[in-house]
Amino acid sequence: MDASVAEQLREKLNCSICLGLYRDPVTLPCGHNFCGDCIRDSWRRCEQSCPECREPWPSWSPWRGLLCSVKVLSLCKRVPGTSGAGNPGVGGQLRARLEVTQQRSTQAETQLQDLQQQTTHIQSSACTLASMVSSKFSCLLQALEKRQALALENIETAKTQALAQIQDEERQLRGHLEALTQYGRRVHDLLTQGDHQTFLQESQQLLEPPAPLGPRTPVQWDEDEQLSDLKESLSPLCGLLLEEQHPPRMPAKAAHSLPADTVGPQAPVSSMLCPLRKQLWQYYRNLTFDPASANRHFYLSHEDQQVTHHREPQGPARPGSFELWQVQCAQGFRAGRHYWEVLTSDHSVTLGVTYPELTRRKQGMNTDNIGRGPDSWGLCIQEDSVQAWHNGKAQRLPRASGRLLGMELDLDVGYLTFYSLEPQAQQLHTFNAFFNHPVYPVFWLLEGRTLTLCHHPVTQEAEI
Repeated sequence: MDASVAEQLREKLNCSICLGLYRDPVTLPCGHNFCGDCIRDSWRRCEQSCPECREPWPSWSPWRGLLCSVKVLSLCKRVPGTSGAGNPGVGGQLRARLEVTQQRSTQAETQLQDLQQQTTHIQSSACTLASMVSSKFSCLLQALEKRQALALENIETAKTQALAQIQDEERQLRGHLEALTQYGRRVHDLLTQGDHQTFLQESQQLLEPPAPLGPRTPVQWDEDEQLSDLKESLSPLCGLLLEEQHPPRMPAKAAHSLPADTVGPQAPVSSMLCPLRKQLWQYYRNLTFDPASANRHFYLSHEDQQVTHHREPQGPARPGSFELWQVQCAQGFRAGRHYWEVLTSDHSVTLGVTYPELTRRKQGMNTDNIGRGPDSWGLCIQEDSVQAWHNGKAQRLPRASGRLLGMELDLDVGYLTFYSLEPQAQQLHTFNAFFNHPVYPVFWLLEGRTLTLCHHPVTQEAEI
């Protein structure tokens, strides 16, 4: 029991005459309580009135009537820390009631905390779900716009070809018709010729009528085929939005296996894993850097899972290595869905994917070539900006945390998405493309920067 509660209870059980706990308590008609002996002794020495409110005792009431009219104060009970033979034996009941009250109060406080935690969880979960749905719809809309443009382009191309075929046949038919008309006119002129000698001469010179044209070539236009191509194109996109509702696809078999005892940097995990990031982890790939591709200023460590850009080079450039401040992963992908995460020490890094044809020679003043041409796609993280690069064009993006980043690549559907993972997974940008060659993760680092390929403890690696 709380000490203050016990103290307040003891004060209420004290007799105002002897200042001790009630002994044989009685209640006067005015409602005040006293020890039986204390009030009797007081009345023997003083007037018969209440010692607190001075309300007089009725003069007609005999002394014996006092013992009959007073009521025993049944609520007076023992409290912790008190003693006295005159205290009533109901103190245990009061302690029990107070303990029950305290237990119920504790239980109510616990339930209140649970409700507050549920509120926080629901708000966080709803925010995450809203972000995930927005990301999916954004990706779907971008892919739909690309498919729409491609479908319209295909329809326009098919229409142009069909109309060109019709125009060509029209020219042939019009030429044939003109030849037949001219021949008919010559025959008509001969038939109206009055000079028999002229008629005979020209009749002998008259050739056979123009030969008939061969069978027509069917026009290459099929509406059903156009719709079939469109349905086939939209089919993977229809499952993109709600794919979480179905069992996940089995990850591809590994082609580049790491030793079983390899222990590298692990993917940082918060106490409450973001649902979107948890979903992406189904396709996690443990990657390593290709030492043969690393720029001579790059130092690899942690079983080729970490790279640091140093001012001093390690030596002369190796054959096939980047002259630019870049390094490529040993693993590449040609099909399926894949996801990996990187940890950066600071800004001024670029991450992306590239076809094998990406040149490793330095061209011009640029220190990198990720996204500078049609064969690579990149996301450049600077101190004051984030830019998405492809085919030499940059798209400026809102600033975001660039320390822990994720990359999702779906070669079947045709998209590459970058995520910022702190404090939770947030989509930064999505490229939509038909990847018709194997692609490799590639990175650019400014001097003094470190980039780590995070490894998931339990994952399957990708097949190139």
